[in-house]
Amino acid sequence: MKLHITSSPALLFLALAFLLPGISFAQKETDSTTTDPDPVAVVTQQVAALRSGDSHFMMVGLATFGFVTQRTTNTLGGIKTTDKFNSLGDADRYEFSPMFLWRHGDKLLLEFEPSFNGTSIGVNWADVSYFVAPGLIVRGGYIVLPFGIYSKRLAAGWINKLASDPVGINAAGSDFGVEIEGGLPLGNMKWSYDVAVSNGFQLNPDGTTAGVGISAINNGKTVSGRLALLPFSNSSLEIGVSGLYGSLATPTGSTATYNNPLTSIYGFDLNFVKNLSPIQINIKGQYNISNVNSQRYISPADTTQSYTFTNTTNAAFGQVSIRPTQSKNKVLKNVELAFRYVSYTTPNNSTWGQKYSEQDYGLDYWLSWRTVLKFTYENIKSDGTSSVDLSGAQGSTSIHRMILQFSTGL
Repeated sequence: MKLHITSSPALLFLALAFLLPGISFAQKETDSTTTDPDPVAVVTQQVAALRSGDSHFMMVGLATFGFVTQRTTNTLGGIKTTDKFNSLGDADRYEFSPMFLWRHGDKLLLEFEPSFNGTSIGVNWADVSYFVAPGLIVRGGYIVLPFGIYSKRLAAGWINKLASDPVGINAAGSDFGVEIEGGLPLGNMKWSYDVAVSNGFQLNPDGTTAGVGISAINNGKTVSGRLALLPFSNSSLEIGVSGLYGSLATPTGSTATYNNPLTSIYGFDLNFVKNLSPIQINIKGQYNISNVNSQRYISPADTTQSYTFTNTTNAAFGQVSIRPTQSKNKVLKNVELAFRYVSYTTPNNSTWGQKYSEQDYGLDYWLSWRTVLKFTYENIKSDGTSSVDLSGAQGSTSIHRMILQFSTGL
C-alpha cells in the first residue's frame, strides 16, 4: 500500500479553532485604538460559529516492542538443517499504531488507525460511524470485517495474553465496505449482531485467496456477519457464530479457467470470564472452516496441465489464563499465567498444504490495566502435505521461540 502524505483539513480546522482565540486576544491588546474590524477576530468568530460545541478530537492507539530468539529445524528428505535467529524489536510483532478519533456531535464518529510494523506503514482501518439509535450503528469505509472474536476484540497487544497472534484465525481480515452493528437486551440475556457487505476476495492460481481492496475487480460482493448471545445476566459468557459468503474474482491475465468460484467461511467462538476468589479465570476460543468450491488449478509441476484438490482450510485456537486479581499481595495480583493451543490445517495436495500446531506458554506482569510485560514461549510443529510441488517432497519444520514483549494501550 502506498503512503500518501497530504494536509488534513480536519486537523488544520481544529488548529485554527484552538489557536486563533489567543491570537485574537493579543491583537486586541496592541491595536485597541483602531476603528477597523480586526480581521483575525472576524475569522475567529467565523470558525467558532462553524465549530460545534460538542465536537472532540482524541488520539489513542497501541504500541508493542520486544525481543525474540528462535531456533528453526527443517527436515526434508531425511536431511535436517538448523537455523538460529534473534532480533531486537521483534520484527514480526513490533507495532506502533496511533488511532485518531474525531466525534462530531452525538451521532458521528471518524476513526483512522495507521500502523508502522518496522518496515512499512499501512492502515488497520479508516471508517466513519453513524449512531442511528440505541443498538444500531451504521459504518462505512475500510473496516475490520465482522467475523469471529479475535480480530475485533483480542488482537491488540495490550489485550492479547500471548505475544503473537494465532495462525489462520484472521480469515476475513479488513476490507472496504458498509457495516451495521448493535445489540439489544433479550429478557435477562443480551444479544448482538454485526453484518457487513464488502468488495471481497480474488482466487489465486494456487487456490489461495486475497482481498481485492478498493479496486473491486469482481462485480459480486461478499456478505459477512456475526451473531452473539450472552446468556447470563452478568455477561460472563458470550457465544458467537460467524459466516462469510461471496463470489471470487479472478486475477487479470490469469491463464486458469475457473467455474464460478465462490468462497464460504464459517466460525464459532467463545468468551468466558469468571471471578473465582481469589483468581480470575479467562477462557477464549475460536474455530474457522474456509471453503472454495471445486475448481481446477494450473499444475506447478507441468503448467500445461491442471489438477484439483479439496480446497478446505481449518483453523482453531483455545486459550486459558488465570490471574489472582483479589490477592492481597501487590506483586502477585499483577501476575497472569496463560496457555494457548493453535491448530491450522490447509488443503492436502495443494502447494501450500500443511498441518500446523502450536503450543504457547505465557507469563505476564501487568504494570497497569492497559500496560503489560509478557514472556512467551512457543513450540511450533508444521508438516507439509503437498505432493504436487516441483520437488515432490514433503518436509517438516520445528520452531522453538521465546519472546519478551512490552505492550501498552495509548
